[in-house]
Amino acid sequence: MCYGKRRRYPEFVLDLLWDVPVIAHRKMMGEYLPYSEGVLFGGVYDDRLLLKDTPTARAAFSSKQIPYEGAKAMLLVDIENPRETAGMIANTMSEIQNPRKRR
Repeated sequence: MCYGKRRRYPEFVLDLLWDVPVIAHRKMMGEYLPYSEGVLFGGVYDDRLLLKDTPTARAAFSSKQIPYEGAKAMLLVDIENPRETAGMIANTMSEIQNPRKRR
């Protein structure tokens, strides 16, 4: 099903990720920002689910894209396998919540 620029696309993505704990989203500047347990893990930009670049996300998804001009590159998520994606997001959340300290 093609959603193309419809407001329902973020809800479609959130429905696919029902396994991710306590998921919610906020609309900001025309885009949607998904949160799990209050922590931002990515965004829905121009009908693309993009995740923050973490080692776990990088191992699962290699396509880096810029969500908007001036932003850091994020990883494009293939949402064909929602259960696998939800598990990967859960692992990514631990990396976002507990980042490695830089020396």
